[in-house]
Amino acid sequence: MTILITSLIILVAVEHLGIMALEIWGSPTQQSQAFGMPLSFVTQKPAQTALANQGIYNGMLGAVILASQWLLTGTAQHLTTALLLLYIVVVALFGSLTVKRTIFWLQGFPALVTLLLVLGWWL
Repeated sequence: MTILITSLIILVAVEHLGIMALEIWGSPTQQSQAFGMPLSFVTQKPAQTALANQGIYNGMLGAVILASQWLLTGTAQHLTTALLLLYIVVVALFGSLTVKRTIFWLQGFPALVTLLLVLGWWL
């Protein structure tokens, strides 16, 4: 893949690692602002547990995207990358419809642009 596409893929992966850090280790105030949830909700133990659980998903997603760039080649790499980016787009659309509209623009749009570039280059 081109350097631009590879850079965008890595940027999407790093973004999800950052989201993981915010969900797991961010302060309740940071989490409340970032995810559009009331601070009184975010400070509750069940909410913290749910955020940490979601953080693991985002972290593993970022790690798998990065790993696929170094461990896979050819069609396997392209297909895996495209599927993971499509997953992000779908989840971001759902999140923007159910939680906070900016989720799509912050997470889904970069993944969508990257997905379209990957598909354009691959096909």
